[in-house]
Amino acid sequence: MIVIVFRLLMIIALVLIVYTIAQYLRNPQRKLRIAQEEKEFYFADEPENSKRNIQIAYKGCLFDGEKYLGTTEEAFEVVNIHVSVRDSMDLQGMTRDDLYFLEQEILLRYPHAKVVWKHPISELLLTDMK
Repeated sequence: MIVIVFRLLMIIALVLIVYTIAQYLRNPQRKLRIAQEEKEFYFADEPENSKRNIQIAYKGCLFDGEKYLGTTEEAFEVVNIHVSVRDSMDLQGMTRDDLYFLEQEILLRYPHAKVVWKHPISELLLTDMK
């Protein structure tokens, strides 16, 4: 009887370990951190949850986007997204084309949204191109 209980506990422990490893590998925050370290693009979002912020990793820089719900002609949609950067020093080397790329990626997922860039990103977009 004790052997059967011990085997049952071992199986439960093994299932718990496998579940924990799977949850760790699927964690979007881990994927975001890896994309930032490898200077790749990663878009972390929950489209069905309008209260959850957007997080974007691009060229080693982390961006946060706050979603604001509003009305369109058909339904309630995300109509404004305010994008800011976590660390402004990471913006070094970013160009307007990079910001336009990020804006296009946001608009692909939220076509009714207006993207508003916060300071210091907005300063780059307001300066004249030579």
